[in-house]
Amino acid sequence: MNHHQQLLTIRTRGKDFHRITGDVENVVNQSGISTGLCTIFVRHTSASLIIQENTDPDVLVDLTSFFSKLVPEDSKLYEHSAEGADDMPAHIRSVLTKTSEQIPIYNGKLVLGTWQGIYLWEHRKRSHQREIVVHINGD
Repeated sequence: MNHHQQLLTIRTRGKDFHRITGDVENVVNQSGISTGLCTIFVRHTSASLIIQENTDPDVLVDLTSFFSKLVPEDSKLYEHSAEGADDMPAHIRSVLTKTSEQIPIYNGKLVLGTWQGIYLWEHRKRSHQREIVVHINGD
């Protein structure tokens, strides 16, 4: 079994979805692994990774709206406020989603569904530089 690992650095634009499917696909191609598993992990507690609809942007709009209602940015609701009113809600949103994803690799390609894309979901209002570890193992 072979292993390949690479660190991706993504500059976010603030609270938004950042499609990273192509970045991850490039790492898979560079790995030379034909059959295996791709694990991606974001090294932060106020951003998350999701696999979601990649065609209709209304899905991402609805997700944003739903999470805004589910986890409001109201400083009266939280003890932790050292980094601003959006920080604790960002941590909660990260817990409710994921900081890692695993995707099978077959014939050197990610086995994503037709309408699936990989996104880094920035939960903070301001821009951040986020690090994502992509680890691939297989043959």
